[in-house]
Amino acid sequence: MNEHTALVVGGTSGIGLATARRLRAMGARVHVAGRDKARLDAVAASDPELVRHRADGGDAGEIGAVAEAVGAIDWLVVSLSGGEGAGPIAELDLSALRRAFDAKLFGHLTTVQAVLPRLAPTGSITLIGAISARAAIPGTAGLAAVNGAVEAVVKPLAVELAPIRVNAVSPGLVDTPWWSALPDDAREAYFAQSARALPTGRIATADDVAEAVVLAATNRNITGTVIEADGGARLVSLG
Repeated sequence: MNEHTALVVGGTSGIGLATARRLRAMGARVHVAGRDKARLDAVAASDPELVRHRADGGDAGEIGAVAEAVGAIDWLVVSLSGGEGAGPIAELDLSALRRAFDAKLFGHLTTVQAVLPRLAPTGSITLIGAISARAAIPGTAGLAAVNGAVEAVVKPLAVELAPIRVNAVSPGLVDTPWWSALPDDAREAYFAQSARALPTGRIATADDVAEAVVLAATNRNITGTVIEADGGARLVSLG
């Protein structure tokens, strides 16, 4: 079996890094790209087998240069996020929401465009959205708009780019650095309250979601699909 090559953009922490580790464990040659030097240095220490690139997913030139350096790519995973866009609509900072669209939606689209010339015809693109796109959680209208936009491109791209497969994974509450802006006690209290409401009774780990990402990326019979790996968050009220 030929070794596959994966590129995980946003692969230096959280779901992206967990995905990179799983793909490497499958025998793939895995490249990770991120813009934060400290995180890249941490990956160099913890996962030296991952090939690291410093690049911004929203910069077509930087990501294009990474793709050229990698060569033929079988599996592209785009795991970009931002910390803005949440809050009650009456008080929502729309300038911050625009930045959130730039960071996530346009970051995803920029990365896909830049890497597309290097994708193998039998390859795949896997995007990371969020269950806020379909849940009814107060204070998440902005997040719903951003993630809904990311997930909305999956079906048309799956047809447009075929036979390249295009999918997304839609996580719910996941214990990742995305929550680091909250004080520890506030985060722990929110997680405990939410876990009691979730059908699964627990907050997901990054590796839980990465397992679904790897399925979407590697299974050649899945395309045009958004996999909901949300612990049932869309089924209950988390307000």
